[in-house]
Amino acid sequence: MFWSKGFIPTLKETPQEAESISHQLMLRAGLIRMLMAGVYSYLPLGLKVLNNIQKIIRAEMDACGASELLLPALQPQELWTKSGRDKDMGEVMIKFTDRRQRKICLGPTHEEVITDLAKNHISSYKQLPLILYQIQTKFRDELRPRFGLIRACEFIMKDAYSFDQDQNGLDKNYQAMYNAYNRIFKRCGLKFLVTQADPGVMGGTVSHEFMVPAEDGEDIVLSCPECKLQQTQKTENDEFCPKCNTKLEKINTIEVGHIFQLGTKYSSMLGANFLDAQGKQREIIMGCYGIGVSRLIPAVIAQNHDNQGITWPKELSPYKIIILPLDVTDKKIRKVAKDIHKELEENGIEALFDDRDERAGVKFKDADLLGISLQVIIGKESLKKNKIELKIRKDNRKIIKSKEGILKEIKRLIHG
Repeated sequence: MFWSKGFIPTLKETPQEAESISHQLMLRAGLIRMLMAGVYSYLPLGLKVLNNIQKIIRAEMDACGASELLLPALQPQELWTKSGRDKDMGEVMIKFTDRRQRKICLGPTHEEVITDLAKNHISSYKQLPLILYQIQTKFRDELRPRFGLIRACEFIMKDAYSFDQDQNGLDKNYQAMYNAYNRIFKRCGLKFLVTQADPGVMGGTVSHEFMVPAEDGEDIVLSCPECKLQQTQKTENDEFCPKCNTKLEKINTIEVGHIFQLGTKYSSMLGANFLDAQGKQREIIMGCYGIGVSRLIPAVIAQNHDNQGITWPKELSPYKIIILPLDVTDKKIRKVAKDIHKELEENGIEALFDDRDERAGVKFKDADLLGISLQVIIGKESLKKNKIELKIRKDNRKIIKSKEGILKEIKRLIHG
């Protein structure tokens, strides 16, 4: 991709509406733009990062034996009345009446819909266990949308649901999802905490949250320095450990994942039953597993940035490489840059070619701001010595070699 043909509207100044460092960098690097409070457009680079996150999630969900589907965003309010959660959600739920006088809501979550689907298609223990998941847009009428994608009115989530015939089956699927979440967040380049959590309006018994420590995080995790117990803060007066009575430490975090053992809460309310091996009718036992897909972008940036801009982890970088010919009017520089770009593309390595007729300083600043993992820098002085510079954005380390040596180094760093 050539920069001149793309849409990468970087900003020199920090927008006034940006409240957190991740929000600032997402706007400055041209990843998103706000349409109205809590509602954002994903620009090309932001969408590429989002797609990379979804690719990781799909790989790990598929490895767990989960099947992907896509549920409707429009939901009948009567399902929520049956479950009793219409009152729990209150004004957060976006409701309206259509021209046929049907009472509709925009789905803030999908437990009711997936349970209704299971009710109509699962009838025997032979169809269990089953795990279904989707990546879908959700809608909530947030009173105070904040921090860009961290608290938005329209956001993207991955939600998975397990269906089992007994508690032992649920325990196995819950552990499989717990392990998958650990792999997903590690692949996203995150340092995270797993805490015991309150199921809240989701219901059920066992629940864990996956929390990313971040200076601008809205959530508080209480951590015990003695016995290492970690839990989300429930009240202002929590501060001592319920296990060893040591004074707890407070850590600001961003919630990126939450898993629940729902048990029979939804199946009992919505009539999702199956016949067991003895021909007895029983309620399906369920688990629910959510990841804030769009929220992962600011969470990753919160932990992966420096004074110059974003420092994307390798698997999330919108492009693997940015090629920086420092003077595009120089024929030799431009030819070497084009040759490298062509060879990388032929080897399936996505590269962004900065073909703008801009000063070297502008290119350096934009490249650091975007945070693309590797920078290939081609200048007059280095070419006189038949050398090219490779900069690793994460730690700003530089490697200087011949063109052939740099290409080998790139392949090693990407595939090694």
